[in-house]
Amino acid sequence: MNRVLGGLAAYLLLGVAALTVLLPVYYVLVGAFMGPGDLAVYPPAVVPHHLTTGNFAAAARAVPLARQYLNSVLVAGVITAAQLLTSVLAAYALVFLPLRGRGAVFGVFLATLMVPWEAVIIPNYLTVSDWGLANSYFGLVLPFLASGFGTFMLRQSFRQFPAELRDAARIDGAGHWRFLWRILVPLNKPSLAAIAIYVFLSAWNQYFWPLIITRTPQMQTVQIGLTSLSYADAADPGLILAGVLLSLLPTLALVVLGQRFIVRGLTAGAVR
Repeated sequence: MNRVLGGLAAYLLLGVAALTVLLPVYYVLVGAFMGPGDLAVYPPAVVPHHLTTGNFAAAARAVPLARQYLNSVLVAGVITAAQLLTSVLAAYALVFLPLRGRGAVFGVFLATLMVPWEAVIIPNYLTVSDWGLANSYFGLVLPFLASGFGTFMLRQSFRQFPAELRDAARIDGAGHWRFLWRILVPLNKPSLAAIAIYVFLSAWNQYFWPLIITRTPQMQTVQIGLTSLSYADAADPGLILAGVLLSLLPTLALVVLGQRFIVRGLTAGAVR
């Protein structure tokens, strides 16, 4: 009996926690299609009485939301692809190439993870501005083309690769490039997918760097556009909820569709 009561209490607690997390998401979803009458009532309407899509069109008129959405997709996509490429090459060199002092080099990679972003944002801003890349796509992506996190994760994953398969590939005449792209990378897809999802979400949710490096609304990202939207039409929360829903769609899709890759990728290399 005690075990049954303990199980019921655990499920009840998990249900309350799930409702706490999902209720704001649900309200954003339904609130984006609510009219001003439903959003203005107290207590807030849980089920909309009149559905409308006018909030999305009004939000697009208030700020260049479509252009900012495209900017976010482009910037996050370029950062993700660049970090995957640099992380793969760096991790391969740290594991399979006979480099002197690669332990020290790997220590430097780990040290970069311990430096807070706030400590390097001013040097990055001054550098990008001096190069004339402010208010450009290059300025938005340049400080994030490489990362120690991806190198660390892939190094741990590559170290699990059987040495026998590497020797067999070498005997068959596979060089470094062929072994890397034809054998090693396909066998480490879960780790690559987990890193790609993590990097894309981090780049998509950036706010401070795009805010200080851009000058015009046409070059800003969707996260800044949402802030501008709240100032442009603060009396109409439907516009804000419509913009928030648009910004949530990629993150929700990645988390739902890539959850198993995240778990498998982050646990790869945990036990050797």
